[in-house]
Amino acid sequence: MAVYTEVGDEEVAAFVAEYAVGRVVACKGIAEGIENTNYLLVTETATYILTLYERRVREEELPFFISLMEHLAAHGIPCPTPLHGRDGQALRRLNERPAAMVTFLHGMSPRRLTPEHCTAVGEALARLHLAGANFPLRRHNGLSVDSWRPLLQASARHEQEVAAELVDELAADMGYLESGWPAHLPEGVIHADLFPDNVFFQGGNLSGIIDFYFACTDFLAYDLAVCMNAWCFESDGSFNVTKARRLAGAYQSVRPLTAAEWQAFPLLAHGAAMRFLLTRLYDWLHTPRTALVTPKNPVEYLQKMRFHRRVRSPGEYGLDVDRAA
Repeated sequence: MAVYTEVGDEEVAAFVAEYAVGRVVACKGIAEGIENTNYLLVTETATYILTLYERRVREEELPFFISLMEHLAAHGIPCPTPLHGRDGQALRRLNERPAAMVTFLHGMSPRRLTPEHCTAVGEALARLHLAGANFPLRRHNGLSVDSWRPLLQASARHEQEVAAELVDELAADMGYLESGWPAHLPEGVIHADLFPDNVFFQGGNLSGIIDFYFACTDFLAYDLAVCMNAWCFESDGSFNVTKARRLAGAYQSVRPLTAAEWQAFPLLAHGAAMRFLLTRLYDWLHTPRTALVTPKNPVEYLQKMRFHRRVRSPGEYGLDVDRAA
């Protein structure tokens, strides 16, 4: 369960009183999520999400995330909209944690991914990228290629749990990624974590995108590569060409990738797999066994990384590169 900070009824009531949303009717912890404490909050006027920011989210970066959600919502992206209190502030504190309230989005994350889901996500991601084009704030991607070697070194110290052969394999791949990582691709605001549990559907339509707390400024095509890793592999580790075509094709219909982006795409997909492999491996090794949240098994992304290692052109993914901008 992802409720790291318990909040009493009186504390919630006092917090909500700072907003013009009426009295609290119900408040319940939400089990989903890893990074923050979330409560489903029902007031006399509507339903909201109350978030207390924990763990990796740095307090000084919260204005970026809050402003980004406001910007995207104003440009038609179905994402949570932060509420401002009577004093005009969206951020305040609760139980010694930074906290905010956002609007509630209806829908559910898909349990069985279909090509239709991939089409909707590809289009939505491209629209998110276009909507963020004039967002004035920037945030460095703290989990990009320059962070991977320190993560590997921190995990390699656990000699009893991480085989030397695996460390050597990852180090070799990392050298390949570091030496070839592109420097001049179209960039802008990216979600950076658009996994199925961060996308809602209702009645067959995409109804919401949530969890922007890894959002940053980076290559737009890298965000598409993250999505392909998250949406286009089956539970047995096999790559689904149909889903990849639908995802990339829908993205291309809204924002065509450049020839340079297509050329770099296999490397970006390989790097995206490395990023999630290393963060999952780190969490697997460093999260106490008594923690409220069970860390995700890194083996899934080891399999994906090995798949991308063999790919040298986007056509090998079954993608249509003839529509480059």
